[in-house]
Amino acid sequence: MDKINAKILIVDDDQDVLLAARLFLKQHFTIVHTEKDPENIPGVLATENYDVILLDMNFSKDSTSGKEGFHWLNVILEIDLAAVVIFITGYGDIELAVQGIKEGATNFLLKPWENKKLLATITANLKVRESKKELEELRIKQKVLIADQDNSYSQMIGESHAMHQVLKAATKVAKTDANVLILGENGTGKELVARAIHKASKRKDEVFISVDLGAISETLFESELFGFKKGAFTDAREDRAGRFEVANKGTIFLDEIGNLSLSLQSKLLSVLQNRKVIRLGSNKEISIDVRLICATNMPLYQMVNEGKFRQDLLYRINTIETKVPPLRERLEDIPLLIEHYLNIYCKKYNAPRKRVSQSTIKRLEKHNWPGNIRELQHSVERAVIMSESNILEPNDFFLSQMDEAKGQSITPVSMNLEETEKMLIRKVIDKHGGNISKAARELGLTRASLYRRIEKYDL
Repeated sequence: MDKINAKILIVDDDQDVLLAARLFLKQHFTIVHTEKDPENIPGVLATENYDVILLDMNFSKDSTSGKEGFHWLNVILEIDLAAVVIFITGYGDIELAVQGIKEGATNFLLKPWENKKLLATITANLKVRESKKELEELRIKQKVLIADQDNSYSQMIGESHAMHQVLKAATKVAKTDANVLILGENGTGKELVARAIHKASKRKDEVFISVDLGAISETLFESELFGFKKGAFTDAREDRAGRFEVANKGTIFLDEIGNLSLSLQSKLLSVLQNRKVIRLGSNKEISIDVRLICATNMPLYQMVNEGKFRQDLLYRINTIETKVPPLRERLEDIPLLIEHYLNIYCKKYNAPRKRVSQSTIKRLEKHNWPGNIRELQHSVERAVIMSESNILEPNDFFLSQMDEAKGQSITPVSMNLEETEKMLIRKVIDKHGGNISKAARELGLTRASLYRRIEKYDL
């Protein structure tokens, strides 16, 4: 009979128990270790990862209370959160064993045991070990992803008065659980502010879920945000949680909230009021606990007066309101931002270290930057790629072309259809500062279609 590939550890102060268990179990498992002194547990676990640990509840110096067993159970779980511990106990200690399961043990085994029962218990709990390991790996991956995400958005660059005001407001509001509305033009860094609030909040160790409402079609709104049950619609092949469920205990960031139609505003308001979602195809309510942060570049108060945005939804989302200034109102931050993006893109493209001349800085400060930080970021990236010099000059940022394009109508330079389409796409993307959702809407395309054309024309 082939042995099961598993490592078993038995901890008991009775040498006869250890010997009997080892002789039997080594016939069925690849590795079986025994330990008489529980004080050695930390050292043993430092060198081996065991799939199942059999642990006596009572040792010689304290033979009835089970306190020692609970103590060593906690020690084991501190070392390995995914450990599967089976208590070894006498008939009179069943209540204690049940208490042990509540405290983290996986199962218990009565002395004296039958070998078949011992084998069946260990084999069954090997599956528990696999599940625990998978959950622990997911937990670790989640922490890494959160950390990586935070690192990507770790710095709000700026020493201007305008940015100090934004940072001050973000720090203050982060201490509360209040809903926040962030206003500002496209490309100003509204999501960066939202992440900064999350990172400084009591929910910082939980997930931050970002949702671009401008990129979600009306037909997919409910399934994306609230989830769905298998069979709810043609392509619903499995149950799936929506963004609100995934964000539970953490923060959900709803970007471009001003783009929602009135009917979708009503559905969102219902969820925010009740703090519950119902998956498509289900009648079951699911409670949610999320911190809500919204953002828009649209004039919501004017839209309320025009009947295009619900006043009750606006009051629900803007408990605290903050505005991110456009780049033209914080020109003194341009040198810092350029240095930041130069570090990123020189490293990304393995380019020699580049710097910007003072005359270039002055020229960049005169540019209007309609695309704000996003436009500046793309300009620096393009300059790093295209410039052959280590000192970047104004021409490396294509400022003349950008300024000339202001206010110009889109006139084709040739009658070639592909060339005209390529030029049109480039101009509309530049107009919206690289915002693909906005550009796609103006062009009458889906985001996926626009991405395909960007790839086709190598834009």
